[in-house]
Amino acid sequence: MSRTIGFVGAGNMGKAIMNGIIKAGIASPQDIVVYDVYPPSLDAVQTELGVTTTSNEKEVVQKADIIILAVKPNNIAEVLTTIKEDISADKIIVSIAAGVTLERLSANVPEKTKIVRVMPNTPALVGEGMSALSCNAYVTKEEQAELLAIFRSFGEAEVVGDYLMDVVTGLSGSGPAFVYMFIEALADGAVAEGLSRANAYKFAAQTVLGSAKVVLETGKHPGELKDMVSSPGGTTIAGVKSLENDRFRAAVINAVVAATEKSRTL
Repeated sequence: MSRTIGFVGAGNMGKAIMNGIIKAGIASPQDIVVYDVYPPSLDAVQTELGVTTTSNEKEVVQKADIIILAVKPNNIAEVLTTIKEDISADKIIVSIAAGVTLERLSANVPEKTKIVRVMPNTPALVGEGMSALSCNAYVTKEEQAELLAIFRSFGEAEVVGDYLMDVVTGLSGSGPAFVYMFIEALADGAVAEGLSRANAYKFAAQTVLGSAKVVLETGKHPGELKDMVSSPGGTTIAGVKSLENDRFRAAVINAVVAATEKSRTL
């Protein structure tokens, strides 16, 4: 990619995206321009990744072609107002602020600005993120492909309609917390039966990791994969019955719905 990529915000998520871009060879560190209001974060990405840093967000927009706003939702309007005068028609503004719609983003920038809303998730920190992108009408198919390449550099990414972004927030955005709770619960069950805490966490986490890879790589329905493990009269089906008795699936569904509804109110 011949474009310069700018970042306003160098926190954990911004840093994860930069790292993915550099590792994938999408852009060199010298072609990544970064600003953060917190100097230690700025110093850290410069030292660790070799990116170019600036003294303010306006300079990022002036130097970059694609500008990724890795800031909190309550700061996004202020940042957009600050950089508005520097946004030209050829630049692409990318926001990863949760709950901020394309309509709200467009209200703070020049008319016909190319805007992309993205919902990444925290597994991006280890190169296994899941990101959803929603582009407004001014982003071309070629530019959309470039943006997908950026967000696939640290995991997987798909394009969805803006109206589905709250659902994505409830699923892949909040989902890691639910998975961590599941891993903890699996481990607690094993510890209750005598396995050491360290081994319990390792067995549980690797089991979740491996199972997820089977779903992705085989393309089989999760229910079919569950049936493959559940021998008649065996241990697994006994555990499945216990989970059903405790309304496990209903509890998970309700958690995703609750997180989705909360996202709509942000």
